[in-house]
Amino acid sequence: MQIDVAAERKEILARYRALIKACKRRLEKGDKEMIRKAFEVAVEYHKEMRRKSGEPYIYHPIAVATICAEEIGLGATAIVCALLHDTVEDTDLTLDDIKGLFGPKIAQIIDGLTKISGVIDNTASIQAENFRKVLLTMAEDVRVILIKLADRLHNMRTLEHMKRDKQVKIASETLYMYAPLAHRLGLNTIKTELEDLGLKYTDEHSYLEIANKLIETEPERKKFIQKFIEPLKEILQEQGFNFKIYGRPKSIFSIFNKIKNKGVPFEEIYDLFAIRIVIDAPLEQEKSDCWKVYSIITDFYHPSPERLRDWISTPKSNSYESLHTTVMGPEGKWVEVQIRSLRMDELAEKGYAAHWKYKESAAEKENKLEEWLKKIREMLDNPDANALEFIDDFKLNLFSDEIFVFTPKGDMKTLPSGATALDFAFDIHTKIGEQCIGAKVNHKLVPLSYELKSGDQAEILTSGKQTPKEDWLHYVITARAKSKIKNALKEQRKKVADTGREILEKKFYKSKVDFTLQNVKDFCKYLKLPTSQELFYRAALGNVDVKEIKEFIKWKENPKKIVPRKTDSQKIEQLVTNARGGNDMLVIGDDMQELDYKLSPCCNPIPGDDVFGFVTVSEGIKIHRVNCPNAIKLLSNYAYRVVKAKWMNEHLISFLAGIKIIGSDELGIVNNLTKVISNENNINMRSITFDTDDGLFEGTIMVYVHDTKHLNHLIDNLKKVKGVNGVVRIDEKKN
Repeated sequence: MQIDVAAERKEILARYRALIKACKRRLEKGDKEMIRKAFEVAVEYHKEMRRKSGEPYIYHPIAVATICAEEIGLGATAIVCALLHDTVEDTDLTLDDIKGLFGPKIAQIIDGLTKISGVIDNTASIQAENFRKVLLTMAEDVRVILIKLADRLHNMRTLEHMKRDKQVKIASETLYMYAPLAHRLGLNTIKTELEDLGLKYTDEHSYLEIANKLIETEPERKKFIQKFIEPLKEILQEQGFNFKIYGRPKSIFSIFNKIKNKGVPFEEIYDLFAIRIVIDAPLEQEKSDCWKVYSIITDFYHPSPERLRDWISTPKSNSYESLHTTVMGPEGKWVEVQIRSLRMDELAEKGYAAHWKYKESAAEKENKLEEWLKKIREMLDNPDANALEFIDDFKLNLFSDEIFVFTPKGDMKTLPSGATALDFAFDIHTKIGEQCIGAKVNHKLVPLSYELKSGDQAEILTSGKQTPKEDWLHYVITARAKSKIKNALKEQRKKVADTGREILEKKFYKSKVDFTLQNVKDFCKYLKLPTSQELFYRAALGNVDVKEIKEFIKWKENPKKIVPRKTDSQKIEQLVTNARGGNDMLVIGDDMQELDYKLSPCCNPIPGDDVFGFVTVSEGIKIHRVNCPNAIKLLSNYAYRVVKAKWMNEHLISFLAGIKIIGSDELGIVNNLTKVISNENNINMRSITFDTDDGLFEGTIMVYVHDTKHLNHLIDNLKKVKGVNGVVRIDEKKN
């Protein structure tokens, strides 16, 4: 195919002029020259390159820069970076070259853009690690992510030239990460377009079906909207409002989600559109005018009280401001009405692009953004979090709707929907979170796991003796709280391990074994433990005895007798195969969560118990003790659904177990028993009940232990308490 070089050069210049025109109003002295220089460098370095469509590659950087200028409203620095964003990755130009030509700031942003390139792949943890690096750059300069969003938007707009597998991968990434990011940054128009295009390439059939139905039903919709608007127009004009009123169809993606989530056909979705009323009001009158309009609408149409959303008094954290209500319109149909000022409308649609116009709110918006970036920095502060887990935490905090909770002094805190009293405590301060023992919500006492609602006033109760517990991780949803709890648990574990080291040293000395680094390593290998810290931790819990050390000495003399199990973590697919095939053995342990097993509450199995797995119809695999009261029935009637099971020995996690204690009712016996449990064994109690009758007592204690050895060690110590006649393990706490 003959390429018309002259025509292409003409087209490139025309596109460049359009870019300059788009950003003219924000250019300061010297900016135009810098953009021109970046344009010339990009043209030179991309001159041999073409896109999949056959067009010159330079069209892409110009398009990205134009989106940055026109649709996001960024300044000269970002436009220069957008023009150069692919040079370091795809051409001979280096970061040092860019630093020399354009300075360190532009080089830093381009470095961030190069790192982000193609990072988000939902499976590989290397990719997840890259994503962390990107967020680090983003936390330093948010323009990195804004330029990347522009880049992604242009790629999505030109995706038809890619191969099918590439289309699916890029579209999935877009829905997975980029659309929520655009939403979080207040770029509503871009978010909507990314979602719709993402759907187009991941589920074309649904996309086209909804798009066609929207076109078909348009005349009918217009008629309905007209009927709805007419009486309102008249009265709003009478009241002297300067306004625009129109119906806006919902995005294809949001209609698709409604169909999927509610299980209703397109025809039954009533809110296919929203009526928007945009009033031109001075800043100081915006709020009162919006409420006046609300009052007029609800005089005409009956509102649904639970569907009123006031984001004018408390804007969303992405700075979205609007008043939403749902009213009963003509023909008995519910209609969503959005009321906002011209300023609010521009900020909602364009986010950053509206900055230059509304300087008053820009500072406020920057603060909100700064707060959000601060949260990201905090998440990144946790150096050794699992990278994939980190992405999940990040996405959770990205997607979530928000609630507003007040402190006792009336300060407002924004938290993701579903946040608990414990999340709130950590949001105030790490120390308050770590020492939290409960909370008062609206002056009533609630537990740590209490789910907060918007408008709650919460007061956190603390105690200097409180420390974070393992099960706290189930009570929180914010990334900040999770990482702080994990760090605190790690610290506690380290302290316990330090005392365990001394205990083990004494036991080695008793058994006449040198306490050397090599011997400790070998002992770990013998017990199949991953680290020496794990070994010391177990020693502190009384979980390593002299008998094991003696067996270890024999093994050391003749290691061939006992072959230690490899600790290489197998792939999960292999584990599933092992669970059902081959040796028909299900392996239970911390790393196997993906197998979706549950510990059965009828017998509370703990590591060390002889157990089996039972494949249930709806709850995955349930683990029972072999001597469970229900075991005989299950083993005899449903043998084909039984899987052999054994415990892994990798990490110590806590399990609930019950103990029954019988003895004579001596003064202070309860205090002595609880002292043994709390002090000697680093064990947490969940509940304790005692009954006394005629000088005798009977007690039931539910405790968190790590395995049978840990539990037996505790039982032995409890038997030594004066006045105790018998201690036995029970299956569950009887009510």
